[in-house]
Amino acid sequence: MSQTADIHASLFVTCIVDQLYPQVGVSAVRVLRRLGVEVDFPLDQTCCGQPLYNSGFTRQARQLAERTLESLSLAQYVVVPSGSCAAMLKVFYRDLFAGDAQWEERAERLAGRVYEFSEFLVKVLDITDVEASLPSRATYHSSCHLLRELEVREEPLALLNRVDGLELEPLPQAATCCGFGGTFSVKYPHISEGMLQDKIDNVLGTGADTLIACDMSCLMHIGGGLSRQGHPVATAHIAEVLDSRRGGASHG
Repeated sequence: MSQTADIHASLFVTCIVDQLYPQVGVSAVRVLRRLGVEVDFPLDQTCCGQPLYNSGFTRQARQLAERTLESLSLAQYVVVPSGSCAAMLKVFYRDLFAGDAQWEERAERLAGRVYEFSEFLVKVLDITDVEASLPSRATYHSSCHLLRELEVREEPLALLNRVDGLELEPLPQAATCCGFGGTFSVKYPHISEGMLQDKIDNVLGTGADTLIACDMSCLMHIGGGLSRQGHPVATAHIAEVLDSRRGGASHG
């Protein structure tokens, strides 16, 4: 493994993880610390502003973004267990502050330090084997922002392929949206439901007993659909999978 003693990361945990799936944040911190990274959690962090930004409330989104830029101003690296929120910090803040010299420059500085969780492990730490173990037949869903905004494609698979006991089945139409899309699923519920059903059918077609992704929003949406239809397919964030150890898996 790479030398990580001098690497310090601030965890930006995201609203969904903080409020609904705190175990994902715990797993992310455990994995990072196990790899020798010094991790802190800025206590004044709040929403990154993406729901407001996507809904056209630019002024309110800027208020949250300015707070986030202040909160993370001293971070060496910012690690985000979500492609969606990482894309907001890394890509959309630049658009949000375009034309405002002071804040645009701060957004640009932050962008160079923001990494999605799996991307950080592979690109910064140069690690693909975290010595995880999870006997399971699984499939992996690629979330939209992770693919299209961050262009993180191979990093999650490189990590999952080194998990002892994990049999990874390719997911048909893996790059197709699951239909959540934040406020999209609220604005266009019938379209969202149709897209979700296509994703569920593809997941079931793999014969997997676990669905893995890098975004809990996708897993919440797909997992909810699977549960309502009575399909016994578990969901796990990649951080939970990588936190699983031989003799005592941590994910649930």
